[in-house]
Amino acid sequence: MTNKKKMDSRVSLEDLILTSNRVGAVIESVRGTMLAPDARKRPPTFTTNQVAAICGLEKSQMDYRIKKAELPVGNMEGSARRRFSLEDTRIWAQTERSKFMRPKDAEAITIAVANFKGGVTKTTTAVTLAQGLSLRGHKVLVIDTDPQGSMTTLFGLLPDVDVTDEQTILSLCYGTELSIDYAITPTYWSGIDIVPANLALYSAEFALPSRQKSEANFEFWNVLNHGIDTARTNYDVIILDTSPSLSYLTINALLASDGLIMPLPPSTLDFTSSGQFWNLFNDLAANLVTNRGKSKSFDFVDVLLARVDANDASSSVVREWITAGYANMVLPVEIPKTALTASASAEFGTVYDTDPATINARTYRRAFDAYERVVELVEEQILTAWKRQIGEQHGS
Repeated sequence: MTNKKKMDSRVSLEDLILTSNRVGAVIESVRGTMLAPDARKRPPTFTTNQVAAICGLEKSQMDYRIKKAELPVGNMEGSARRRFSLEDTRIWAQTERSKFMRPKDAEAITIAVANFKGGVTKTTTAVTLAQGLSLRGHKVLVIDTDPQGSMTTLFGLLPDVDVTDEQTILSLCYGTELSIDYAITPTYWSGIDIVPANLALYSAEFALPSRQKSEANFEFWNVLNHGIDTARTNYDVIILDTSPSLSYLTINALLASDGLIMPLPPSTLDFTSSGQFWNLFNDLAANLVTNRGKSKSFDFVDVLLARVDANDASSSVVREWITAGYANMVLPVEIPKTALTASASAEFGTVYDTDPATINARTYRRAFDAYERVVELVEEQILTAWKRQIGEQHGS
């Protein structure tokens, strides 16, 4: 293979079509290698120690409960190792962590993961958060509002092959559906359902402003907010992945959310871009909400330091800028830039999909522990938001 690019070759539209076909064929081939033979991903299994850690149990407590057989006992591998399915693990979590589950009178907390910049681990953050919360027993709905469908791909669905327009939020945007329920699809991961995306979602950028002009009292920014009303009673957490732009769909996601998470690498360009994001969002919020005599607040806004390179001396300076600018919004945890996150992404997965036995133990623990801490911190904020909901219902 030559590393030289021909500088005098012109590219026609027909060439681009051929290239697109080749890329599609390669992607399909890669998926055939990386994913299960049935073209769907397989959920991980868990050891006794892992289930005990998720549930906050000592090994002896776990062994005692297994002997009582009141909860799933898993399957023995050989004569010494017991493994639990994802579904069984979630049953354990829901039982042993019952005080952390959604109260009867509370609704799902909706979280948007957003950033203007691409490549900041936005989709990876959204998916790992969904998986981590699911492992803790919560029922999660993820909604992909990015036409590129990166979240959809991480759940093992190819947007241009496996997803029809009717499975996306497009019908909601056109007004032919009023509730998102029609588009909810199960995933390979027990406890997580998805509303997938494909390139057809780009047409929502024309449909929503068109309806705004032609329909009396229509509010394009509240389409998703109203569309997930039923889902709020059927799920514990709803996670929205957004495109790297302040599009009509991203505006919908932000204004439908109770919490916002912005993954932010400690680099100068990413930091300055984040400032532009908030300036634009604040201007839009003023026009769409405040100036119309309404209000909007978030239960929490988190800035997550992501893709942190321990060997990059300049990043420490940018960290100080980020902390000075965002103050207590910055989560007290950093997601390291590791070989694990890169390899997991290449295999359509996350740290939760990765078999620890396939990678250096120290590298695995660095990434896994960081994401676990993020999930823990977000869950704490979700619990606080639920308490606030119940307090407001009772007038306290």
